[in-house]
Amino acid sequence: MATRLPSFYVVHRNGETAVSEELAPLAFAGYAHFTAMQVRKRRIRGLDLHLERLRSASIELFGRALPDDQMRSYLRTAVEAGPADVSLMATVYSPAGEFTVAAPDVEPEVLVRTGPAASGPEGPLSLATVNHERVLPSVKHVGEVAKTFFLRQAIEQGFDDAAFIDRQGRISEASIWNLAFWDGDGVVWPEAEMLSGITMKILHRQLEHLGVPQRVQEVTLADLPTLAGAVVMNSWTPGIPVRQIGSVRLPEAPALLELLHRAYQAEPPISP
Repeated sequence: MATRLPSFYVVHRNGETAVSEELAPLAFAGYAHFTAMQVRKRRIRGLDLHLERLRSASIELFGRALPDDQMRSYLRTAVEAGPADVSLMATVYSPAGEFTVAAPDVEPEVLVRTGPAASGPEGPLSLATVNHERVLPSVKHVGEVAKTFFLRQAIEQGFDDAAFIDRQGRISEASIWNLAFWDGDGVVWPEAEMLSGITMKILHRQLEHLGVPQRVQEVTLADLPTLAGAVVMNSWTPGIPVRQIGSVRLPEAPALLELLHRAYQAEPPISP
């Protein structure tokens, strides 16, 4: 009989093994933020960016943040408790719960979960287009029912996922992905209100080190035929090809994929 892999390896609350009594109140909680990462050989690419994300989002949502050293200790404890290669999610929430404002001296708490390593789909992907703008787009917060709802609708329509278009007609991001485009010489990042992913930030600074041209510009459906390819990216991967957005077919861009994967590999992984 084949051995089933566990769906997760550890669940820690504030650096200690979480018990059901502690997790039960969180089952229906929706006021929290998180970051997700792939850990390889117990090392993390873009660790500084993950810590900055957690810090800034905590200040935005709770008015205070835990010290980076404390957050690193929670991550380290979880990483050392499981296999060398895992997916890791760190969620920060207020013990005061939802629909209330915590007292100024109430510290945020941290839930860390690890599970099997992931690399995402192979692609190429086709993306349906949806008119949608996220609340607090700069914060990676929980409880975003729209993402899964629009993903489900996209699949029902024969697409693989959904891309968002704002009220100005600009393409911003996909459900759980950032988008990047290729003009044949450099990388084009869409200009719109969105969550700037950690992988996106890693690629931006490594492409800069490699001397690769990059620019930020508004991208609409009408602009797509002028571009030479597109990819999506998230914590799983620095690039999966996109073959279609809405009704617009996009050319393959192997040079862009190779470049993004090379740039990502140039980012040194760090132990938490």
